[in-house]
Amino acid sequence: MQTIEINVLVLAYLGDTIYENYVRKYLIGKGIGNVNDLQKESINYVSAKSQAKFLQDMLDNKFLSDEEITVVKRARNYKTTSHPKNCDIVTYKYATGLESLIGYLDLEGKKDRIDEIMNFILGE
Repeated sequence: MQTIEINVLVLAYLGDTIYENYVRKYLIGKGIGNVNDLQKESINYVSAKSQAKFLQDMLDNKFLSDEEITVVKRARNYKTTSHPKNCDIVTYKYATGLESLIGYLDLEGKKDRIDEIMNFILGE
């Protein structure tokens, strides 16, 4: 099976873990040594609202390739009515789009591109 054919929610499932790992390493690298402080700070990056904003920033800055936009759109347009109580469906779908993109890039072996995306998000 080609990566592009994998269910976008499966890609998001993988992408979520990769994304969160980058954020955790980044925050630890900033010298935050308290787990409660790490958790509080991570919300600025891992919440659906934050992820949706980062994705929109990348789209606005034409940071993503056509192939990457295709993956994001597949995830964003995936038919689902469920979403977390703390955000609306549109925000959730954008966040899922970002996570799906990262999962897709990982399965494609494009770690350098994931690094570029995470550097964009983390301001590095």
